[in-house]
This record gives sequence, C-alpha cells and structure tokens, in this order.
Amino acid sequence: MPRPVHFEIHADDPARAMDFYTQLLGWEFQEIMAGFYWLVVTGPDSEPGINGGLMKRREGQSGDKIIAYVCTIAVDDVDATAAKLMALGGQITNEKHAIGGVGWQVYGKDPEGNVFGMHQEDSNAPDQGAA
Repeated sequence: MPRPVHFEIHADDPARAMDFYTQLLGWEFQEIMAGFYWLVVTGPDSEPGINGGLMKRREGQSGDKIIAYVCTIAVDDVDATAAKLMALGGQITNEKHAIGGVGWQVYGKDPEGNVFGMHQEDSNAPDQGAA
C-alpha cells in the first residue's frame, strides 16, 4: 500500500521556520535551490521515518496560498514537546488526547501557520472512545 515518502512545509519566512524546527525537533536543513527550497533531514537513514522539504510559500494558480496536509512526527515526550512548541512561538490547535493502546497525540501550529501532529507511543494509553 502507498506510504508517505516525503513531506513539504510551505513558509512565508523560511529562515524563521527552519529555526523553529531546528530548535523544536533538531532537524537539519540543506539548501538546494537558493532562497527557495531546502531538504529537511529528520534523522538517520538507518531509522524509520521520512525526510522532506521546506519551501518559500507561493500562491497557486487560483491566487490561494498552497496548503499542505498534516504530517505527524514521533516524539519521546509529547508534553515536553508541546511546551517547547509554545515557547518557540507555536500554538496548540488540538489538545493532547489518547489513542487507545497506541499513544498520545497533540496537534500544533508552527509560526508559519502550518498544522502538524506530534505523537508519543504508549501501549498503555487509555481508549477514550470516539469524540
């Protein structure tokens, strides 16, 4: 079945976005198109996960800004990461909630307005039922 192999973050201010994700998650950025596109290295190739890209936000043919779908990032401590997100100028968009037998999920927004998920594995997370 198809799986995500890449993600892209669109940013009005790429430098601000790169600083945010470097401080929050330790990601590394490699510029490949001067002032427009950077590769995002999220971890070593020997570990599960995907790398992506960060690009200068631009308008689509209709005049709307490009909007991407939500990607979720595995974190060791969702509470600590959510607190760090807010300290770095991000916002919580959906409070932490349990996914029964799987873990804990919270959604945040970066300073560029992009929403993303943060997930902490925990097989003991309670089943809270459908919201």
